[in-house]
Amino acid sequence: MLQPSWIPKSTMLKVACCMLVACLCFSLMSGIIRHLGGDLEPIVVVFFRCFFGIIAVVPFLVGSGFGSLKTKHPTLHIIRGLLAVVGMSCWFYGINLMPMAQAVALSFTSPLFASIAAVILLGEVMRARRWSATLIGFFGTLIVLRPGFEEFSTGSLLILTGALLMAVNQVMVKYLSGRDHPNAIVFWLVFLVFPLSAAPAVVMWETPAGIQWLWLIGLGLIATVGHQSMVRAFALADATAVVPFDFLRLPFVALLGFMAFGEVPDLWTWVGAAIIVSSCVYIAHREAKISVSKVPKPPFSANL
Repeated sequence: MLQPSWIPKSTMLKVACCMLVACLCFSLMSGIIRHLGGDLEPIVVVFFRCFFGIIAVVPFLVGSGFGSLKTKHPTLHIIRGLLAVVGMSCWFYGINLMPMAQAVALSFTSPLFASIAAVILLGEVMRARRWSATLIGFFGTLIVLRPGFEEFSTGSLLILTGALLMAVNQVMVKYLSGRDHPNAIVFWLVFLVFPLSAAPAVVMWETPAGIQWLWLIGLGLIATVGHQSMVRAFALADATAVVPFDFLRLPFVALLGFMAFGEVPDLWTWVGAAIIVSSCVYIAHREAKISVSKVPKPPFSANL
């Protein structure tokens, strides 16, 4: 992984540990969602993911107190909530319609979308090399989808839509991570998505039974730990140092998909994912070189 020269090794080690935990959690989430998808409507799973996520975030508040939930950006959190409920729903439905590794490979387009979103929303400058890398990354997406769009499916469209919405969400996290405490960023997301997902969940309601409750509780806990870890990584370092670690999800999910569901990723998925990953890592490298004079200060390092 890249280590920007302005970030101390000790900080990069914390970033690596946070993202390793986040990737493991998000990979397990994918497995649980796929497992529950055959029995429960995905929007119902979204609802319970946030319900139990609210409960799971409470222990994180014990050390830092409820004062850590204060924010001066309520509108941004509401927008994040709206984007997240649609993005989560797309992901939860999409991953039940295609192989897990292929879905995760397509989700890696999120940093590519995020680069464009950062230009539009944050006014960041993206020069020719980064635009070229972004286009190459999207070419990798076509390879995952298969040459000629032969296997372009509803699942693929849902995953790509979810990646786009989560990219905008990621840019907002990048903005908020220097202004709000990580607890606030995580709590307000699940707190807002919970009621926003309630209405469609009621319409398509299916009551969980037996061991499904344990899977849903585990989903909420794992999702909260993963989200907390990711937000803390963004608080410790710039996105250029954090994003490359996210690609650990592919081998984790590929292994889980093989062990739990007998899925074997084909060559096109690995080749396309490699191109997407290479493009995103190059974009991170270019951003690191451009920002080398800027020394980011972790706003919450004392409490991490």
